[in-house]
Amino acid sequence: MRAIWKGVVSFGLVTIPIKLFSATEQHDVQLRQVHAADGGRIRYRRVCEAEDVEVPYSEIAKGYELPDGQVVVLDDEDFEKLPIASGRNIDVQKFVPSEQVDGLYLSKGYFLQADGPGAKPYVLLREALERAGTVALVKVALRQREALALLRPYGDVLLLQTMLWPDEIRDPAELAPDQDISVRPQEMQMAESYIQTLTGDLDMDEFSDDYAVALREVVDAKIQGHEVTQPEAPSESGGAVLDLMAALEASVAEAKRARGEAVGETRPAAKKTPAKASPQKSAPRKAAPKKAAASASSGSAGTRKSTAKKTATKSTAKKTAAKSTTARTTTKGTSQRKTA
Repeated sequence: MRAIWKGVVSFGLVTIPIKLFSATEQHDVQLRQVHAADGGRIRYRRVCEAEDVEVPYSEIAKGYELPDGQVVVLDDEDFEKLPIASGRNIDVQKFVPSEQVDGLYLSKGYFLQADGPGAKPYVLLREALERAGTVALVKVALRQREALALLRPYGDVLLLQTMLWPDEIRDPAELAPDQDISVRPQEMQMAESYIQTLTGDLDMDEFSDDYAVALREVVDAKIQGHEVTQPEAPSESGGAVLDLMAALEASVAEAKRARGEAVGETRPAAKKTPAKASPQKSAPRKAAPKKAAASASSGSAGTRKSTAKKTATKSTAKKTAAKSTTARTTTKGTSQRKTA
């Protein structure tokens, strides 16, 4: 890796010389704009609108356009006069608990490497931050722009993450749903069930950029002169949700199937209504008196499981009745237990 910046970290009276390296890189398939007819490269030129001539980079300056269209040109001397106190210094402003940092503020990341004699204080700062569970809020000037940033441990190195300023975060108040919208307890329970089903430890290796992989395959197929197959578009499930509970139940079931778990009854138990005993449905099950009596007296596993679900009083009463009555009474008692 190539260092993009050099400076020092000011940690109280301790100064840590460091080098800065970009912590991320893009792996997108690089595509260029070309002329479709002959594949010629499309290039952009810097043209002055006033003179209609191409301008070399050395003659390009920065300017601020006024509402009436006039432009105020700023040169290097103007930028040198700006009060950037940090300069080549990464100055610690304060230390804050890491859980208080909202990820919305975080921007680009950079790795810090100790330079020269800065190895020992570098390790000291890294381990002190890790033990305290805090991050350092710092100011740093990168590319002629002062930024707020976080300094925190990342494995065996220190990571600098630039941040957005508070006034750069838009107010989302007008995007929030109406306050009078409420959800039912059953819906909340089902949503929590879905979250619990997909909850697990974070492992970034589980995820991949499927779009980049597919694009690479398309490019390779073009190179080899093969026919490019259009991938099947995923089914759209947009639109209004008419039954929120049904959608939540389907989400839980789909999540369980994806994890290889058995999909059972997902609706909360509180919503179930007791099944009504129907003599017409249980009566057709005609069992011979001998078989019914044998079933009641043999203490089969099926009968024991059925009676274990009832209260101790009812279970004892039905077991006594099953042993003391005739075969016909036993058959009826068995049918009632199955119906219940």
